[in-house]
Amino acid sequence: MSGRDLFWDADTDDLKKGYTFNQTTEEFTCLICRKSFQIGLIFPWTDGLYMEAERAIKQHIIDEHGSMLDYLLSMNKKYTGLTDVQRKILMSFKSGQSDKEIAKQLDVGSTSTIRTHRFKLKEKEKQAKVFLAIMEMLKKADQKDDLVQIHKGATQVDERYAITTKEREKVLSTYFKKGLDGPITHFPSKEKRKIIVLQHIIRKFDPERVYTEMEVNEVLKPVIDDYVTVRRYLIEYGFLDRNKECSEYWVKK
Repeated sequence: MSGRDLFWDADTDDLKKGYTFNQTTEEFTCLICRKSFQIGLIFPWTDGLYMEAERAIKQHIIDEHGSMLDYLLSMNKKYTGLTDVQRKILMSFKSGQSDKEIAKQLDVGSTSTIRTHRFKLKEKEKQAKVFLAIMEMLKKADQKDDLVQIHKGATQVDERYAITTKEREKVLSTYFKKGLDGPITHFPSKEKRKIIVLQHIIRKFDPERVYTEMEVNEVLKPVIDDYVTVRRYLIEYGFLDRNKECSEYWVKK
């Protein structure tokens, strides 16, 4: 399992701590750098101190990564959903500043502006709880009908991504009538079907390669006549990324 998967597979309690425990190997592992500390061993630290495994992993996170709150707040907006202003306000909340002090420091208006941000962040917290509950119920809905993994570049994760393996197989057989390597006559208009088809098409690209726009078109032409629209959707839905000049394209990781 990659370090990135270890991080994203962790539950919220582990994310707050910054480490996870593997029952099989009896190891505490840092979610950020994957350094591990095994139960039963004693680890030397600074100033002649020695620590048992869990105390060592906690001290490791403090010494090497600072607080987990700071680390999570420093993550890209794609992962946190926070604007730059919201991130700065949350960091100010951590320091215990008053609304007046925050407004002055960040130059974002009056104290009422900060109160508005507080309200919006509370609403965001409620939405996150509901969404997590929905995803948990979807996972348990049918143990025989696993959900298809959401690609990491997804720009807006919602009910469109609740796709089961059976749904995917049905949609692909509908649109790829001549086989999965063959063309499709038209691109689906419904969002969930659109995502399923894009998930399949992106597999035709080498994730380690950088493509020109012409090369992207050449990959897509055998799939559909309207390859320009499909290329745009691959960008829009976070499957492909490109530079500002649109001269280089690559699979978004």
